[in-house]
Amino acid sequence: GQSERTIQTLEDMLRACALEWTGNWEEYLCLVEFAYNNSWHHSIKAAPFELLYGRKCRVPICWNEVGERLIEGPELIEITN
Repeated sequence: GQSERTIQTLEDMLRACALEWTGNWEEYLCLVEFAYNNSWHHSIKAAPFELLYGRKCRVPICWNEVGERLIEGPELIEITN
């Protein structure tokens, strides 16, 4: 039950990334993992990252310096690694 649902969610996220940004789906694994682990899950009433570390994830990007420019996809992963 739960494992199948998790796998389906991850497949859907990878598919969406591959369709949006084209290319090999393996390029988006880090992005999907980050998004999944930092999204709110109804079953645990929190994000997995928050439960594991006891705090919200701090993304190492200063959004004020970025301004209105939208950073997404593989570029975000490159910046945060």
